[in-house]
Amino acid sequence: MEWFEAVLLGLIQGLTEFLPISSSGHLEIGKVLLGVETQDDLLFTTMVHAATVLSTIVVFRKQIWDLLKGFFCGLKGVKIARNENGSRVLVCNDQTDYLLKMVVSMIPVFVVGVFFKDQVEALFGSIHVVGFALIATALLLFFSDYASRPGRKSIFPANTYRNGISYWQAFAVGLGQAFAVIPGLSRSGTTISTGLICGVRREVMAQFSFLMVLPPILGNALLDIVKGDFGGGVETLPLVAGFIAAFVTGCVACKWMIDIVKRGKLIWFAIYCGIVGVVALVTSLI
Repeated sequence: MEWFEAVLLGLIQGLTEFLPISSSGHLEIGKVLLGVETQDDLLFTTMVHAATVLSTIVVFRKQIWDLLKGFFCGLKGVKIARNENGSRVLVCNDQTDYLLKMVVSMIPVFVVGVFFKDQVEALFGSIHVVGFALIATALLLFFSDYASRPGRKSIFPANTYRNGISYWQAFAVGLGQAFAVIPGLSRSGTTISTGLICGVRREVMAQFSFLMVLPPILGNALLDIVKGDFGGGVETLPLVAGFIAAFVTGCVACKWMIDIVKRGKLIWFAIYCGIVGVVALVTSLI
């Protein structure tokens, strides 16, 4: 792999990881267009994913620090008590409640990673799968944008949950993240759309969607490092160039996506994903 190819793939990863257009799907398309075979070189994939994780940490550094500080400071106050109805409830501060909901959201993708990893990996490299998944992303984005427009009556009751999201909503969003392991099905698009459909406010979902993915990606990267099967086909310069490109574009795209979600402009990404999905399917048949 040449350094400029690594930069281009890094730009694709950094930009599409946060925008609801599927980073994995675009990376597969980019590999085909460039004639680059990186699926067997785990090191490059791990590096560009680590770059987008780092960009998320940088953008949300204040929120992450507040969550961790509040969690450790509030550990002594965590207990089981009875509410006014006599039911047993967990008593904890807001930060602990938020982190517990993140843990709940990670359960589905953990199950997929443990029991279905080989089946998921077999889907990569297929432009047919990417095309169909991008079209599915387009439909999901379109429906969530339509269902969550201001003034439209929600199919769910008004959201008055602590931290703006309930445990069942967190689990539903986690299910969306689990399905998004399919290349072409956007992780951010799927999780944000699922949250909006379930009645979570846009500003709450914008932050939760990006924070909930940090532990699974870090855990998967750590597992890859432990295995140590990195291939070795990519030299140092392309690795560094790809990492920097993914990190810089990731920071920009993350901030941009937060603003997009708050303003409710997902419909344009739905149109884009639909077009790219159809083109990918047609191209694969030629």
